[in-house]
Amino acid sequence: MIEIPSDLNPSLVPLAFLLGNWEGAGVFDFPGAEKCNFGQEVTFTHDGRDFLEYVSHTWELDKEGKKVRPLESETGYWRIDANRKVEVVMIRDQGVVEIWYGELADQKPQIDLATDAVARTASAGPYSGGKRLYGYVNSDLMWVGEKATPEVELRPYMSAHLKKVVDPSEWAKDVKDLPDDGIAFFK
Repeated sequence: MIEIPSDLNPSLVPLAFLLGNWEGAGVFDFPGAEKCNFGQEVTFTHDGRDFLEYVSHTWELDKEGKKVRPLESETGYWRIDANRKVEVVMIRDQGVVEIWYGELADQKPQIDLATDAVARTASAGPYSGGKRLYGYVNSDLMWVGEKATPEVELRPYMSAHLKKVVDPSEWAKDVKDLPDDGIAFFK
């Protein structure tokens, strides 16, 4: 179920499905790098202004699903206009700044994005642009990213399936008149 916070800027209601903390795993595969499974934590928050704040951390996983090393970190800001056009400004830990434009699909929580501008620091690796698809599917957040470099044409390189993380203290707010011993609740 998608909840819309009462203090959410009205312009962001179409993006409310992104809000929250998400965790999951995915696959990384790009020429020149070793293919691996990765874990991911993503957070979309708001403070009442006309944007969502986005933070993502990924790390390589070993065969047992344990963290091996950091993979990528991103932070950014997401906006949407009255015509369902989405714009994202994103900064990556690898020395890349991107401007993404896209659109929220009609009648479903799905966003297609493509880079419009890419700026790289001198220490950043080769990168010339990308595409991403985000979708809210059966209460989960799924995404796939495509990447291009001067040497490699645009191709899928990362995808993940994320589940919403719920803080148990949030559940407690909804439980009214719970007896102190908890046993009476079941009588």
